Amino acid sequence: MPGEPGQPEVIAEPSAAAGTAGAERVLTSIPEGAEGDRWFRAERDLASKRPNFKQAARGMAFLDTATGVLVWQGGTVRLDLGRASVAEILTAVYAVAPATVERIYITAGDPWHQSSERHNFLKDAVAVWLNSPLPEGWTVESSRGKDRQAGHLVHPRNPVGRWQRGKDQHTEIRSVGEWFDPEGADPATVRAAFVELWKALRPHFEDVVLMGSPSQTGRDLWSRTNTVKASAKWADGFPVMSQEIRGLLHATAGQGRTELITPPRVPERVPGWYEVDRTFAYAKHTWASGVGVPERITAARFAAMSEKEQTNALFAPSHWQVRVTIPKDWAHVGLLPAPAPGERSWHYPYEGGRTFTTWAGCAEVNLALRNPLMPWQIEILDGLLWESGDPLKSWSTKLREAWQSLRATAEVHGDEQQRQACRLASRAVRSILLYGIGTFAQRPRITTGSLELGTGGEVPELPDGARLTGITDTHVTWERNQGFARDQYAHPEWAAGVWSAARAALLSVSTSSKDPETGKPLKASALHLPQGRCSLSAPTPSTPRRRSSGRTAVSPGTTCSRAACPGSSLPLARTRSSTTCRGWPARPWKLRTCERRGGLGRPVGAPGLRCLGRGPVAGRGHRLVRARLRA
Repeated sequence: MPGEPGQPEVIAEPSAAAGTAGAERVLTSIPEGAEGDRWFRAERDLASKRPNFKQAARGMAFLDTATGVLVWQGGTVRLDLGRASVAEILTAVYAVAPATVERIYITAGDPWHQSSERHNFLKDAVAVWLNSPLPEGWTVESSRGKDRQAGHLVHPRNPVGRWQRGKDQHTEIRSVGEWFDPEGADPATVRAAFVELWKALRPHFEDVVLMGSPSQTGRDLWSRTNTVKASAKWADGFPVMSQEIRGLLHATAGQGRTELITPPRVPERVPGWYEVDRTFAYAKHTWASGVGVPERITAARFAAMSEKEQTNALFAPSHWQVRVTIPKDWAHVGLLPAPAPGERSWHYPYEGGRTFTTWAGCAEVNLALRNPLMPWQIEILDGLLWESGDPLKSWSTKLREAWQSLRATAEVHGDEQQRQACRLASRAVRSILLYGIGTFAQRPRITTGSLELGTGGEVPELPDGARLTGITDTHVTWERNQGFARDQYAHPEWAAGVWSAARAALLSVSTSSKDPETGKPLKASALHLPQGRCSLSAPTPSTPRRRSSGRTAVSPGTTCSRAACPGSSLPLARTRSSTTCRGWPARPWKLRTCERRGGLGRPVGAPGLRCLGRGPVAGRGHRLVRARLRA
């Protein structure tokens, strides 16, 4: 790679990681020497295996707190809920429903927000509602059974409250918003959606049980899909990495990308909006994942690799610490995440010539090196390299088939309520995929609790390590970070790989459409949008016609009019069907871009290698081919 003509520039010299500028966070690095080598181990006696027990099904009820309508397997009633406090809901529901109902899903009304106007944050209002006085005999739930969580989850929009009466009756109050947006559906339709969800999953997962949340359900379904042959390498389960490596991934592998781009980077009036349908795209990114204990690839070791070994390492499941330099002529969105001020904040530098240090997954590093505009300079500082496997593929494939069947039923069913129920159920399958992957990330455990104020209103002593999160007239709430648990399903490397691939796909992804000339998949996403495109104009007043392939065809002799395009005094290359200015091919690492300030056809370091402005899609950088420039 380095030093070879026609290759993107990948620098691999041993060097210390550069600090971030200004107030940006400095991400975790692996210690040098033996101390860092100790990170690369598996947790003792901890591996992901198929469970030896079956989940118990829990009775469910669905309650609209705005109308008081309650639906469960035994029927439908309308309740008088008063102000819909916890005490009023528990009292009213169990006056008509049996104690076997252990989950109450709120479909509308959001009773936990009833005091939101008195608080600065929704989370505070939720905490007050969850910790309000209880009916006689009820207490906050303590742990029970396998895979059982206890205590409240104080979430601003989808909280979970857990209570018990005596030793045998346990109840959760949850928001159905964890699974899908009900979009005004009544409780009967929401219940029908859960029935359709179970029916769609049953052919693919024999012992499917719908648990309280899609994340719990997704992890449980995966654990029961994890059937490795007795003679296979991972027959004893997929090992869980050391706490140090899990902590590193937690600190350096973010999830989604949210970025607001404002003028002057974009016009005051946005010329158009583009939407990419990636409703179930996470499934595609589960086809290959890292398995086992990773190998450490230091800068010196990467530099000592052959070109082929470097390429293989960058395309294998991996996570890299890199120093990045953005090309000076870069005029598009940022490609790689960088640490920003804040506990879990990321931003995407885009300024030409800027250098920063960060961690990124293999998909994003490869995109930076081989994007359709111009390669970024990447210096490998350190990295984690896994063996490639497919632990998630069977699970995600089954979920995709269930999702597709529900979507198909929603299109053709003759009953409107069932159509809506199937639509909602299909969204629940998507939630199982998304949140199921998220649960492998295994964030540090945060426990919450509440204590009553003293008789004089004094704040009681908090548990060791806890911090105060809220205070009301009667209670204080607290939370405590308990670090990483010994969880046999903790695989942040799987979640990090999917998230990195999904972020990269937002920038450039292959589509199902084929280029009629090359037969290769056309590319789409942000880097292929109009910003920074090569616009085409003809020397005559005639308007170019739009071809079905999405490219602009012009008459012979037309030149590229983009200001940053290499001197457009020379004609564009002529193809079999049209004259176009297009970008890089599908394998850009075999080529090198021309000097952006030079003229079309300028030599670029190899005999006969010249820029003809040719490539698969209009608006990309300039492809280089071994050919003569047409006069």
